[in-house]
Amino acid sequence: MSEEKTGLILSADGKTRCFWPGELPDYLEYHDREWGRPVSDDHRLFEKICLEGFQSGLSWLTILRKRENFRAAFDGFDFERVARFTEKDVERLLGNAGIVRHGGKIRSTINNAQRAIEVCEKEGSLARYFWSFEPQPDERPDLVDYKTLIANPKTEISTRISKDLKKRGWSFVGPTTVYAFMQAMGLVNDHIEGCACRAEVEKERQAFRRPV
Repeated sequence: MSEEKTGLILSADGKTRCFWPGELPDYLEYHDREWGRPVSDDHRLFEKICLEGFQSGLSWLTILRKRENFRAAFDGFDFERVARFTEKDVERLLGNAGIVRHGGKIRSTINNAQRAIEVCEKEGSLARYFWSFEPQPDERPDLVDYKTLIANPKTEISTRISKDLKKRGWSFVGPTTVYAFMQAMGLVNDHIEGCACRAEVEKERQAFRRPV
């Protein structure tokens, strides 16, 4: 069957993978080593939700290739530090050619850092907050295939998280952005059935200690 029907590609190294990284080495590394593997570190969770916001209207590959620049610009996405950024920092970041220079998204990241502190104060941690929304088995598709993924860029749960975040004052956290975050941070395993990484990721998810 064709890639368009299966969502899988046979890579040059002989492994069958999800179609989206193609043969790009940095994208393959991200697909194999990061995407879908469960994360409980608050700074990484904050980084990802912010970078997904920066990605809006762009490709994730564009953001991935600028990620180290973003990390340097936003103090490693330490939200307690980012929350103290001022308008002077906004101007500095708008002059940084190594990141996406979008004033609204830069200010959103600072705002979201302030809101992240509030979430930690109320919920204990970002990890505890986000993982409390992990879908139950009966809320997941019976088969994760290309057709299912293409048809569902957002879900009922990502919509619920989006609404809750917005109620808490977060911005650039629409349902599609939130679902991409859930996929990347391991709240769901959306490696397509047949991808060499799917079983590895599922094993990590089973062993993962959920934040309590």
